[in-house]
Amino acid sequence: ARDPYTAGHSLRVSEYSVEIARAAGLADDQIELLRKSALLHDIGKIGIPDNILGKPGKLDGDEWTVMQKHVNFGADIIGESDSLLLQMAKEIALYHHEKWDGSGYPHGTQGEAIPLSARIVAIADVFDALTSERPYKKAWPVEDAVALLKEGAGAHFDPNLVPIFISQLDEILKIKESFKDEF
Repeated sequence: ARDPYTAGHSLRVSEYSVEIARAAGLADDQIELLRKSALLHDIGKIGIPDNILGKPGKLDGDEWTVMQKHVNFGADIIGESDSLLLQMAKEIALYHHEKWDGSGYPHGTQGEAIPLSARIVAIADVFDALTSERPYKKAWPVEDAVALLKEGAGAHFDPNLVPIFISQLDEILKIKESFKDEF
């Protein structure tokens, strides 16, 4: 309701994540949990002021600090639950901006200490963010986004998951076409 880009983005990230998980050999029950829980990866953006969320230009340092809080807001919104779906949604919301090398946020978690669900969503999230138009940027060509993922393997992204994502690129592009942003 507050951000016209979030609905399509969330759907695409969820479906891209399913393709990665399937190709990585996750069990069907885990794939279905991921499909549903990945939809909530950015729910914490509810707590971000509109002037930051919809800013047409680059965020300044203070604005970026506020934007980074969406991961904590998301974890807080989802809260504690016995539901496996909500437990995975919370770990994704909290960890999807952590980086393989520990340079991400909010905790600087690194490597396999980052939950697998969040490592999968991180790749899907960045690919979709890069290849989608936003008020503050043009969409990148797919080839450039793939090149960035390859370059970031082992630093930003799980080096074992990037090649899996790339192996599924034909399916990823079909999903991208099926869930276009409509404004």
